[in-house]
Amino acid sequence: MRTTGPWLRAAEGAMLLAPDGRPAPTVLAEMSALAAATGAINLGQGFPDQDGPAAVVEAAAAAVLAGVNQYPPGRGIPDLRAAIAEHQRRFHGIDLDPEREVLVTAGATEALAATLLALVDTGDEVVTFEPFYDAYGALIRLAGGTHVTVPLVAPDFLPDEAALRAAVTDRTRVILVNTPHNPTGRVLPREVLATIVELAERHDAVILTDEVYEHLTFGVPHVPIATLPGAWERTVTVSSAGKTFSTTGWKIGWLSGPAALVEAALAVKQFLTFVNGAPFQPAVAVGLRLPDAVFQGVADDLRVKRDLLAAGLTAAGFDVMLPDATYFVIADAAPLGAPDARALCLDLPRLAGVVGVPVTAFVRPDHAAGYRSLVRFAFCKRREVLEEAAGRLAALRATAV
Repeated sequence: MRTTGPWLRAAEGAMLLAPDGRPAPTVLAEMSALAAATGAINLGQGFPDQDGPAAVVEAAAAAVLAGVNQYPPGRGIPDLRAAIAEHQRRFHGIDLDPEREVLVTAGATEALAATLLALVDTGDEVVTFEPFYDAYGALIRLAGGTHVTVPLVAPDFLPDEAALRAAVTDRTRVILVNTPHNPTGRVLPREVLATIVELAERHDAVILTDEVYEHLTFGVPHVPIATLPGAWERTVTVSSAGKTFSTTGWKIGWLSGPAALVEAALAVKQFLTFVNGAPFQPAVAVGLRLPDAVFQGVADDLRVKRDLLAAGLTAAGFDVMLPDATYFVIADAAPLGAPDARALCLDLPRLAGVVGVPVTAFVRPDHAAGYRSLVRFAFCKRREVLEEAAGRLAALRATAV
């Protein structure tokens, strides 16, 4: 039986092909398995260890008991689409037609997949920043596209304008923007976004923007690229409920934008999951309508956790790069005498009883030079877990990795 096919492109794009050509597990799966096997505290994978707002969870339970358990409409239930439109108007000043300009998806990943598969043809180029979420590389290659990257270099993790301008050409079909950015935690400033819009207009590219951490910012405002002059008519905006409401397992996401682009994504999406999450959709609608104070409280709580873990990492001897947003903090292990972050992460359970993820997992091997000593740690955990992790990490300074 042949073992070739598009899956090989996807695995290659996600940097998951072993030297022998076989698919390898994602680094998140690898490190989570290591945490489970050793009993180490898992600060590798970015999932919370406690539920989000009670009103959201209770609404989902009520929907299940009320019989909301069959296929929802293909575009998503009308109330959730209305709530998404209300959210975009309330927080960002974006006016959407919930009937034609909003599509509910199985998480942000399906929204990205449906858009890329709808718009990217063989040989088209898709530009992203690097480091990049591994799904980007997989989906671009699955669509037959060519992945072009622009580096975000430590410690500022901002793109060089000349490099960005060189990357976007007439061959570019999509510029995939992730802000707030995973894994660096950088919120891209307005001037960078304005350059992206200028380049997209000049080269007739679509902007696909992943904004799942839009509410998890720490004093640095998130600017949706669709709000910039000239952006709306060529921008597909993606977000989800998972990060904001600590419901990553529900997989309720959405995309929004001009009706023609939404229709294109729907044409593909209906043959991916078809529909999903019937009882979770009304619950997310409840969440999106919660008071501003709830959204601010989620960010404030995460900011305290960020600072707690950052202090622990600094005390352990890491050079910490404080993020503007997201669930993650990047720490440089070089001051500890650990130039190879992957080797350190494999040994961290023994050394400190903690698991992190090497940033090189989000970078192509031939571009890894500037990232080899960097580790990503997740702080979306209970405070007592982070306090315990910080205490354990303090042992690293004493053991001198």
